[in-house]
Amino acid sequence: MRPTLSVLSDELIAKILNEAKRIMSETGMEIRGEKMRQRLLDSGLKTDVDGKRILFTPDVVDAAIASTPKMFTLYDRDGQPYTDIGGNNVHYVPGSSGLKILDHRTGETRLADSNDFIEYARLCDGMEHIAYLSTAFSTNKDIESQVSDAWRLYMTLTTSKKPVVSGAFSEHGVPRMAQMLEMFRNDRADLINKPMSIFTITATGNFRYGEDSCQNLLDCAEAGIPMEIVPVTLMGLIAPVTLIGALVFHCVDVLTGLTMAQIARLGTPVLFGGAPATFHMKAASSPMAAIEALHLNVAYVQIAKSMNLPTQAYMALSDGKLLDAQAGGETFSSALLAAIAGVNSISGPGMLDFVLTFSLPKLVFDNEVCGQALHFVREIEPLGDLPTQDLVDQLMREDHLITAPHTLEHWPNELYLTGPVIDRLNRENWEDGGSMELYERACEEVETRLAKYEPFATDPAIDAALRELVMDGLVDQTELPELPPTPDKPAPEVIPGRRGRAGRRRRAT
Repeated sequence: MRPTLSVLSDELIAKILNEAKRIMSETGMEIRGEKMRQRLLDSGLKTDVDGKRILFTPDVVDAAIASTPKMFTLYDRDGQPYTDIGGNNVHYVPGSSGLKILDHRTGETRLADSNDFIEYARLCDGMEHIAYLSTAFSTNKDIESQVSDAWRLYMTLTTSKKPVVSGAFSEHGVPRMAQMLEMFRNDRADLINKPMSIFTITATGNFRYGEDSCQNLLDCAEAGIPMEIVPVTLMGLIAPVTLIGALVFHCVDVLTGLTMAQIARLGTPVLFGGAPATFHMKAASSPMAAIEALHLNVAYVQIAKSMNLPTQAYMALSDGKLLDAQAGGETFSSALLAAIAGVNSISGPGMLDFVLTFSLPKLVFDNEVCGQALHFVREIEPLGDLPTQDLVDQLMREDHLITAPHTLEHWPNELYLTGPVIDRLNRENWEDGGSMELYERACEEVETRLAKYEPFATDPAIDAALRELVMDGLVDQTELPELPPTPDKPAPEVIPGRRGRAGRRRRAT
């Protein structure tokens, strides 16, 4: 067996779900995306008496839950099975909503650029305990905002072959990004059969879905892209301050998104997700690492598991501004809670400052934290230690067990050995090594791992087509940002512009 976490009784889960379904059928949801709204009406759903809100009846919601895959496989860029999402399978992945980066070389918190993103992707590609990548932060410093979602997807796809969590920034962003993913498959059907990405759909709150979320959801379903429905449930502001009330509101948002996804395309993979926070009544901030937000996370995950649905949560992160004691405490506690709860996709490593700021040193620290949490939730079973008399006898003979056959056989798997970011030296050896503090060790590990990155090839024709898709969305910019070179990477080739644009660069990566 493995450690598990239960915070709600079965009876209370049933009451929460029944209340959520009652709200969905009686109050309904405002669907501001016209295409999505019409799709719902065409499927037979009704509106309230004012004609403004769509009513989701319990039978429709239950049918949607039943048709949502209980588990699905993510594939890598080459189309090979990578991992299964569902059950109690736990995966850590960086958060994907950063606007700035904490530059570990200068100490400055600033807008990120494409060089920052490439370094992040190279670093994350080698993380042992970060299962796959996300398009972790925006690079609006050197790319126009309307294509920044596609540009960071391009940089991810050409830097790592691992799956990626991403999402569109605008109402029309998904089709371009779906085309980019499809370039690594035979056709759209192959992409649907072998998904390589999960896209985030953000529920707007206040019992409505905005135009962008509606269209992105519809486009993801039609492209066969698995999606995570992520309400930002703000306890005390737009959701009840109490746990049960907040859970009801949260379930309304997620079940609405899930139902719309199944109406758009039956069998679409959907993760029951969220990014809850509390509203701090004195600071007027929205801490996601607040203990009440963590309680809400593990509670809605338990509700989702009662329906056998895949899960996602924003955890393993910190609201702190630096990699300090607060960041360590908040990250480790929430990472461990998420692992014990069996969250399938945990968004958060690398994130600081209410998920606004990304830090590479924090990412390598979080890699160690996540490794320890994953070690904790391994299956527990006897390993030649019941009965223990042989071990007792050897200890009596030798006064130690360090060379016992049982120790030599099992210690490599049973003892988690941390990397250099975590201090496990005695004080004398620590002082002899320079008395380095955590942040110094983490910064050094960033540079060490970046130096070990191993580039790989992308078909030059695919690379050029990917860049062309991004270029097509530019308005004033005439070139894509210059990316840092990698070993054995050819010099950029200037190719002619079209539709009046200046020449632009193409790289084989």
